[in-house]
Amino acid sequence: MDGGEGVHADAMLLTDLAPAPEEEWRRLRSFLDLNRQDLAAMAETVEILMRHGTEFVVGAYDYLLNFKETAEILGWEQGPDPEHLAERRRFFTIWLARTIGLDLSDDLARYLYRAGKYHAGHGPRHIHVPEVYVSGAISLAQANFAGYIAAELRDAALVARALSGWHKLLTMHGHLMSAGYHAARELDAGDFALPVEVYGRLRTLIEAEEVSVKLGAGSRVEHALRKFFNYFPELRREVFDPVWLDEYRPDEEGTPWMRVRPAYRPRRDWNIRLNGRNVEYAGGLQAALVPGDRLSIFPPGR
Repeated sequence: MDGGEGVHADAMLLTDLAPAPEEEWRRLRSFLDLNRQDLAAMAETVEILMRHGTEFVVGAYDYLLNFKETAEILGWEQGPDPEHLAERRRFFTIWLARTIGLDLSDDLARYLYRAGKYHAGHGPRHIHVPEVYVSGAISLAQANFAGYIAAELRDAALVARALSGWHKLLTMHGHLMSAGYHAARELDAGDFALPVEVYGRLRTLIEAEEVSVKLGAGSRVEHALRKFFNYFPELRREVFDPVWLDEYRPDEEGTPWMRVRPAYRPRRDWNIRLNGRNVEYAGGLQAALVPGDRLSIFPPGR
């Protein structure tokens, strides 16, 4: 129902959002079974990795500089810009410190997700690093870790257990960076740009007043919001209350089984507007979007 008659409450449910970084982090750790035994073995190798820290960081960027494709991506065909190189080394050193410090926090998951967005061209220098080089860098880190550890430890069982753990952890890192990368690439994919304005605390959280979301022909409000809240998953708890939907599906033998999936409804007094009009009374999340439209998200009291 559209026009001035309002819509059914379900028409304001936003579904099919990607898992938040911290949710995906915990899920993947459980799936890979990164356990206490793994972590204990990894801890036995931390001193080795620390001793090779400077070598690892410097060598990583020497490698990128000497590989033609990555040198071109970074704009280093004629040699690295010292300021740019220092920035990247600092970022990489912080990542290394948190990694070999066995940081398993939700904050690190969000940090890695943001790093993925940066590699998609959304960082301060707007350099797009294709995903193959992001995942490749994780593989090179695994290879370096293996080389350092195997060269200094003679206990083959400990080496095997530690490298198994580092592989699991670095797989988690790569997955979170890939998720952030894809959220950023999706934000930029489409035929026309839709401005999404935010107000109040949201501006502080994203450090911007407005974000451009690219959309294709036939897009609806739900498509724009899905892209926006996948790119900024940290805003979901501010704007939405979670709702759990029951869904029945048949198994291979045709027997119905139930699964529960999350959906999100705007919290009380939060206001999402399409061209200045409360979208709840303008077709809900199924309202069509065309070039020239604008979405605005207001907190209570606005």
